[in-house]
Amino acid sequence: MSNLIGEGNYRYDATIEWAKLPEGITFKETPGVAVDSEDTVFLLTRNQEHPVMVFSREGEFIQSFGAGTFSERTHGILITPDQELLCVDDGSHTITRWSRNGDLLQTIGTPFEPAPAWSGTPFNRPTHAAISPVNGDIYITDGYGNSRVHRFTPAGEHVLSWGEPGIDAGQFIRPHNIAIDEKNRIYIADRESHRVQIFDENGSFITMWNNIHRPDGLTLAPDGNIYIGELNGMGGMEGAPNLGHRVSVYNQEGERLAVFGEREEGVSAGHFIAPHGIAVDSHLDIYVGEVSFTIHGRHLDPPQEVKSFTKLIRLNS
Repeated sequence: MSNLIGEGNYRYDATIEWAKLPEGITFKETPGVAVDSEDTVFLLTRNQEHPVMVFSREGEFIQSFGAGTFSERTHGILITPDQELLCVDDGSHTITRWSRNGDLLQTIGTPFEPAPAWSGTPFNRPTHAAISPVNGDIYITDGYGNSRVHRFTPAGEHVLSWGEPGIDAGQFIRPHNIAIDEKNRIYIADRESHRVQIFDENGSFITMWNNIHRPDGLTLAPDGNIYIGELNGMGGMEGAPNLGHRVSVYNQEGERLAVFGEREEGVSAGHFIAPHGIAVDSHLDIYVGEVSFTIHGRHLDPPQEVKSFTKLIRLNS
């Protein structure tokens, strides 16, 4: 099924039937999405037998890989400038680098050996990673057990860290996703602070964008804009209308260009429950992964998997 959503120059056909999964394989849920230079789509799922699933732009299943490496808490995925993948697993406290064919190339962090919580030392439940297009360094948000951002060389050597728990500029409640633009500005989705903070390559604060409901997925798209998935309401506000479960688009100056997603959360096309990972291809189609089992499905009686992936097909303006 499909549904027309969006506004102005940002209008889309939302489809939840894009991914042609082999019989017997499901996502469980889809915390991460990435698209390479050929518009091949990589979904980071919480199906531990098929954690990374690869699809063509048309949704044809190509392969899966990564079984036996990830915990049940896979979290974020990125395509590097070299067309490799960085996968972040907050359950194993690691960042892994993969070839597009599924060869494990590098591991940063010691699997299942977290740093002490709030120590500032890498890693305690990291959330996402990005690579500088300027110097190739790796920037990692260490978000659930550390309110911290770490910078590493491409070889995996620690360079510096910044951030601590708090609400002031340069502090974080939960640094969740990260993107880096061509000027080496670092965009951090500071989720529970409802804002995006922007830093230079050494962690010096530049500015912040406020009033973004629990920014979760965050990506720099080919059009130069920042696309953000906003998670649903916080504790006690689950299911409330207008609190997250939507996608927003900002330019690099922080001006909101569009927002879309129905007022009410839901599982049909055009509705969202828990946007968590987001990617945009060369046609400016949007891919939205959701942690909808964690947020909603596991609380059903009996627990059940619910829709966790939507493709938004850009319509000509």
